Amino acid sequence: MILKKYQQKRSFSQTPEPKGASPTSHPNVFCVQMHDASHLHYDFRLEHKGVLLSWAVPKGPSMNPSDKRLAIQVEDHPFEYRNFEGIIPPGNYGAGTVMIWDEGSYSVQDAGNQKELEAAMEKGLKKGHIEIILSGDKLQGAFNLVKMKNSDNNWLLIKEKDQFAVSIDILAKDHSVRSKRSLDDIASKVSFKKNKASKQSLPEFTSPMLATLTDSAFDNSDWLFEVKWDGYRTLAYIDNKVVLYSRNKNLFNSTFPSIAKELAKIKINCILDGEVVIVDEKGRSDFQLMQNYQATQKGNLCYYVFDLLFINGEDIRDLPLEERKERLKTLLAAYPLKTVLFSDHIEKKGIPFFEKAQEFNLEGIIAKKKSSIYRSARSKEWLKIKTHYRQEAVIIGFTEPRNSRKHFGALLLGVYENNKLIYIGHVGTGFTQALLKALYEKMLPLAVDKCPLVKPVKPNMPVTWIKPKLVCEIVFSEWTDSGIMRQPTFKGLRIDKVAKQVKREVSI
Repeated sequence: MILKKYQQKRSFSQTPEPKGASPTSHPNVFCVQMHDASHLHYDFRLEHKGVLLSWAVPKGPSMNPSDKRLAIQVEDHPFEYRNFEGIIPPGNYGAGTVMIWDEGSYSVQDAGNQKELEAAMEKGLKKGHIEIILSGDKLQGAFNLVKMKNSDNNWLLIKEKDQFAVSIDILAKDHSVRSKRSLDDIASKVSFKKNKASKQSLPEFTSPMLATLTDSAFDNSDWLFEVKWDGYRTLAYIDNKVVLYSRNKNLFNSTFPSIAKELAKIKINCILDGEVVIVDEKGRSDFQLMQNYQATQKGNLCYYVFDLLFINGEDIRDLPLEERKERLKTLLAAYPLKTVLFSDHIEKKGIPFFEKAQEFNLEGIIAKKKSSIYRSARSKEWLKIKTHYRQEAVIIGFTEPRNSRKHFGALLLGVYENNKLIYIGHVGTGFTQALLKALYEKMLPLAVDKCPLVKPVKPNMPVTWIKPKLVCEIVFSEWTDSGIMRQPTFKGLRIDKVAKQVKREVSI
């Protein structure tokens, strides 16, 4: 395997570098990447047979024929590596900052077609003398790569005397040809160094940004699309210790201690936003699985993180979403995290993504405008598109059980409208025996004599009314004309929601 050595040196769960697909034929491109690792150097790369032949040039390339620059041949890199510009996190091979210093195409003298060029490259590699002509932004004209005698991997990179040769220091052009950023600009995207002068402490609490419900998926190049995870929205505050908050500032540390322990591996202060879920064997989250986990502590508990609000003394909520996510991905890759995962996305293609969500029976998708800044409010720049009708509801009572059923028959449900509690139906399916018992024990101490609805209802079974404290999640087929849920199924209790905030969800 051509890229075996490259891949053996890297853990791709911890570095954003590309793993690389199987080599395939590509145009004859070259690139030079400025790499600030244990020491600053330049990586000179030539595409050949689908991979990048690579040399580390300690002093960098020169346009002066008098300069003979040492070029140490290293392992072949995947063709995709030519696009890599960013940070290799600490603890990884080659840890440091990488910038695309130059790129372009190359040719070989007298090679009239691809077959002849490849043959000339093979001959040059075997002979230890490769003659190439570069057409880049900074490097142009003829160059020689000459292998040093009695050495396995030491070569010299030498500029030939031609019309492009100059004596000026080409390395003074020290910005990326792609992003126009300097090495320091790229490094500052995520700083892993302590900066006591600028470091700020984290704010006490920031309410999360919320998405607005909409009916239809859409395609748009200005938007990105994520999986809508079916669990508990969780904000992680990391600053010497880890504090997990629900969207309403309930503490989750004792609820999800394994997630808090995993996040403690992160050694810089930051605020993460994501969803704690239980996933099945196919990687799908389901709120019912979360209910089972709370009863048994069994299941694959994960924290999918989709946003970064604060990092190492810097409030980045006013940065565009796509930049916050880029920094988040680099941050998470810097630590050996197993159950804290980056929530990835696709761009532009929301409709086929939603169709896949329906196919795999997911809750839905989230559409987010790439340019959106983070605001602690519900926003139309974040939209949620659900595969089924779902509604949070306040439990207002329970009916007596029928036949062999124990504890209760159905839950009576309501939502708030103009601060008044109104009826939206009852649900009698979706319960296990264990759940019936657990819910009954939670409801019984809340029993009251009077119906809490603004307009009382008369069910066809005796009812025990309870204080409107408990919130649950319901899946149903549609709303009736009278505002009642049709064919509802109980999904679970919402320990992260406040009853007074539960309203009927209306799409835009």
